[in-house]
Amino acid sequence: MLSERRLQVLRAIVQDYVGTEEPVGSKALTERHGLGVSPATVRNDMAALEDEGYIAQPHTSAGRIPTDKGYRLFVDKLAGVKPMTAPERRAIQNFLDGAVDLDDVVARTVRLLAQLTRQVAVVQYPSLTRSTVRHVELLSLAPARVMLVLITDTGRVEQRMVDCPAPVSETSLADLRARLNSRVAGRRFADVPRLVEDLPEAFDLEDRGAVTTVLSTLLETLVEENEERLMIGGTANLTRFGHDFPLTIRPVLEALEEQVVLLKLLGEAGDSGMTVRIGHENAYEGLNSTSVVSVGYGSGNEAVAKLGVVGPTRMDYPGTMGAVRAVARYVGQILAES
Repeated sequence: MLSERRLQVLRAIVQDYVGTEEPVGSKALTERHGLGVSPATVRNDMAALEDEGYIAQPHTSAGRIPTDKGYRLFVDKLAGVKPMTAPERRAIQNFLDGAVDLDDVVARTVRLLAQLTRQVAVVQYPSLTRSTVRHVELLSLAPARVMLVLITDTGRVEQRMVDCPAPVSETSLADLRARLNSRVAGRRFADVPRLVEDLPEAFDLEDRGAVTTVLSTLLETLVEENEERLMIGGTANLTRFGHDFPLTIRPVLEALEEQVVLLKLLGEAGDSGMTVRIGHENAYEGLNSTSVVSVGYGSGNEAVAKLGVVGPTRMDYPGTMGAVRAVARYVGQILAES
């Protein structure tokens, strides 16, 4: 266990290095921070921190910089989440309140996160599997062709064309729409198959084929594997941090193009807590020089998706964590009200 003073020295090193981009020496620490001890004592503390792997010396006769292990201890023990100011909160709310639909909410969220943190922003669309049905609409396009529109509690809209085996009358379609919504509106997607399995039996024999086809399309929509979608923005922000990536920025950019990699980075959507993955904690090798800050968002108590940012390990963790958390809270409110 590190002493309280050495923890304070580590915090000062992280803060100075993030702020100045320069390795930090003992003289600068004693001048900038009220540590209450001599430069010689600070040097001893820094030597101990280096021996334990929390800081490193990038060049001979240079100051020290935090390691992944040092940043991890800083985030876990030393960094509070920096609250957003009242004007910042108002700006977030005003910007997101103008959204007209779910795609617009996600697009605005990506732009906002990238601007607030000056990192790469990643926003996952709400997961169908964690959503509930708000409404199912059935529209007649031709005697035997129906458009099925599924609207979720998060504002997500899925449309499917259904070719029925026989013509469907407007009366039968209206009856199916009413019966379907009475059973599934407000219910979890996982419950829908059980709720509609006996529905065809409520219809006349000549309509059952069409009803079964519509229900099959609905159930296929609920379980589609390609539901996980992401939007990413602010990639150009990485160019400001060229010297933070040891060789080249290219592996980072390549990793950001892989949707599967990003989904794994964000973590399980159902987990609403904040996650900070630092450097080599990211399993994907191309992102070993980055940190990922993510949190769940949703229209109720349970998260339906994740959002977060990717940037160099030398990031303002308290500020980034505060911005990510605040934006997630506002997006959740918008979904709840939509």
